[in-house]
Amino acid sequence: MNHELVLVIDFGGQYNQLIARRVREHKIYCEVKSYKTPIEEIREMNPKGIIFTGGPNSVYLDDSPRMSKEIFELGVPILGICYGAQFLVYGLGGTIGKANENSAAEFGRTECEFDTNSPLLKGLKEKSVVWMSHNDYIETLPKGFKAIGHSDKCPYGAIENVEKKFYGTQFHPEVNHTEQGFEMLGNFLYNVCGCRGDWTMEEYAQTAINDIRAKVGDGKALLALSGGVDSSVACKLLAKAIGNQLTCIFVDHGLMRKNEGDEVEAAFADSGVNFVRVNAGERFLGKLKGVTEPERKRKIIGEEFIRVFEEEAKKIGKVDYLVQGTIYPDVIESGTGDAAVIKSHHNVGGLPDYVDFKEIIEPLRLLFKDEVRALGTTLGLDEKLVWRQPFPGPGLAIRIIGEVTPEKVATLQDADAIFREEIANAGLDRSINQYFAVLTNMRSVGVMGDGRTYDYTLALRGVSTSDFMTADFSRIPYDVLEKVSVRIVNEVKNINRVVYDITSKPPATIEWE
Repeated sequence: MNHELVLVIDFGGQYNQLIARRVREHKIYCEVKSYKTPIEEIREMNPKGIIFTGGPNSVYLDDSPRMSKEIFELGVPILGICYGAQFLVYGLGGTIGKANENSAAEFGRTECEFDTNSPLLKGLKEKSVVWMSHNDYIETLPKGFKAIGHSDKCPYGAIENVEKKFYGTQFHPEVNHTEQGFEMLGNFLYNVCGCRGDWTMEEYAQTAINDIRAKVGDGKALLALSGGVDSSVACKLLAKAIGNQLTCIFVDHGLMRKNEGDEVEAAFADSGVNFVRVNAGERFLGKLKGVTEPERKRKIIGEEFIRVFEEEAKKIGKVDYLVQGTIYPDVIESGTGDAAVIKSHHNVGGLPDYVDFKEIIEPLRLLFKDEVRALGTTLGLDEKLVWRQPFPGPGLAIRIIGEVTPEKVATLQDADAIFREEIANAGLDRSINQYFAVLTNMRSVGVMGDGRTYDYTLALRGVSTSDFMTADFSRIPYDVLEKVSVRIVNEVKNINRVVYDITSKPPATIEWE
């Protein structure tokens, strides 16, 4: 299907896919391409607009990512963000400087003033908070440009060349911390690029189904089904695309939440798809024995997942494709292009070098969590599965700090179950986007009855987010936290202290490991 297209040119920043997500929120189809993409390929794609992303480099250094200046001659509107704005300026003859005593670097929330006569800023407030993250700054503008936004330390917080339809922001409009960022992007897409907004989740679903059918043909596929929203939506999508050519394999690695293995099996037992449950708890725990480093845990679990699938595939017969519910945040945090690796996910960065399948299919790879839920609803997936709490592929192994043992797993399962139960009882289970317990490796002195205890500290985590790229800690009422704490300390062995994590993302990640 042909849609109007906006290209996001990736210069290696951590928010790159988030920009694409914001564009899709405006109902405009978007693709992310590396800055190394040939100009001819970009020209053939005929984009309505181009967005340059941020990046960690200084544009004036010889080894920094740059594109051919032909990108400025396509006659296509361009919006540069952070490093992208600096590349726009540098590429057109302006200069970029290093922060000094006269023009300091800016990080975090910053107030900016705007010229709302600009097409990029039309209809916005003249003053608002933006999210800055830069060491370099725009020193002089190219010919034809002018400033349309500034902060106390940044005279060129936003710039424009109306004739060329070139715009730049030193701040990040794609993050929630920029108060009017979504509207700014909308102005660029509709006022500057002239987009109509013709892309919907229904269209995405049909396109994905057609692509899966074309790829698989008469072959067979295995789906890594965890019972979480991602793999459940992938299951529904694959079932519509290839029917009984799909086998869903649920690997119970012994690191699920309390009773979750049985719940997943019950949910899919009568679903009409081929469902296989593999009980491999002892196998995974054996591999993890003595391992404390988070990345090693992830790598071990990732490889073991693949090995289990290979073994099950041989029982079924020749299977060509492995399907996984990988989504955008998995890809970003595992490191893409020139971006830094935050942490490896078992279904992206944790894959072994050799996998015994023809190809891996990741039909949700372009979607963020809320988009996955929307797709699940579009496909008619049961609401309970659509709104199931997010759960990492490595399971409780990365919510247990230090070595993973059967005893620690059981302790965390019990504590986490109490936390989830009380959050639901308080009617907060839909308003908190993710909440869970973490068993720390720290012990502390406590008193129970007349005796001294020396047991583990349990951390509770709850976040509010729309995209899982940025998140604020949830303000759970104290009376709810108190009830959770009292129950856990009294009902769960080996825990004598409960703390609540009040760190947002960034600087923290949502999971502890």
